[in-house]
Amino acid sequence: MNKFYKRFLILIVLVLVISGTVIYTTVDINTLKNLTQFKTWSIALAILAVSLGLFFDGSRLMHLVKISDEKITLYQAVQVVFGNYFLALLTPGATGGAVAQLMFLRHAGVPTGKAAVLVIVRTLLSILFLVLCMPFIFMHDAGIVPGISNDTLMAITLTAFVVIIAIVVGARRGYLDYLVIRIARHAKKERRCKIIAFYRDTKSAIALLAASPKAMLLVFAESGLNLLCIYAIVPCLLLGLGVTDADWYSVMGRMIFLNMLLYFTPTPGGSGIAEGGFVLLFSDTVPAGTVGIIAVCWRLIAEYIPFFIGLYYTLTVFGRDFLNRQLLR
Repeated sequence: MNKFYKRFLILIVLVLVISGTVIYTTVDINTLKNLTQFKTWSIALAILAVSLGLFFDGSRLMHLVKISDEKITLYQAVQVVFGNYFLALLTPGATGGAVAQLMFLRHAGVPTGKAAVLVIVRTLLSILFLVLCMPFIFMHDAGIVPGISNDTLMAITLTAFVVIIAIVVGARRGYLDYLVIRIARHAKKERRCKIIAFYRDTKSAIALLAASPKAMLLVFAESGLNLLCIYAIVPCLLLGLGVTDADWYSVMGRMIFLNMLLYFTPTPGGSGIAEGGFVLLFSDTVPAGTVGIIAVCWRLIAEYIPFFIGLYYTLTVFGRDFLNRQLLR
């Protein structure tokens, strides 16, 4: 069995085990009663929400490509978006998502250097949007993480924001060049080349952001809409359970907080941590006995369905042999 099939099989088993465990440990005597009141139209509403999110994801990609003086079709943008979901879920920390985007952009005719810059910009804008949301979440939702005060979380967020700005300014003006070179010199040859290439692409990404501020504001807005629409899956499912009096500001805030954490998780696609974090954050909001089921439904609609669509596009465009040789070696 080749590496692709091994990793694919491991992922499927991991998802089934995690999903089963989460549901088993959260069901109780109220589960069946609450599920019988579930409105199926909420699933259609959730799918509509994620579809809108994917639309904004593809739209921002096309605008970014246009800013870089390249051009791709809507169909090619769709392949990039779904390819990202596919490999992100197969690799620890979702690192494979960047590889998939790079591959599909290159296949669409975007030069490798520009493709790498576009991938970095997409990630930076998403993280920046989430970081900017954090202070508003902590000011509204007290005790979002048990045992850690909101003041501490606010301080961590502000520190992270200052560090991001310092890195951007330092890279833009060349202040970090000497430090990166020193770090690269002490690394092995192969890693040294990767460090230098990543830093070069990051500087190019920052330059691209600064070169077209008005166009980038539109892309930033689309990044925010992309994320908010996808996070709206959970409110849609809660409405289907008859939850109408929830603090929707807090619900969306906790979804933003959870997904921010998933950017830095070591498990493939955040599996396990996503479901566990959801149960921890929403146990008091979701009707009794259904929090695990809603967590699994959220992951199914937001991640697993796009994953299989991305699998189709990846195998159709590149083939299984190419995928096994180039991506998962």
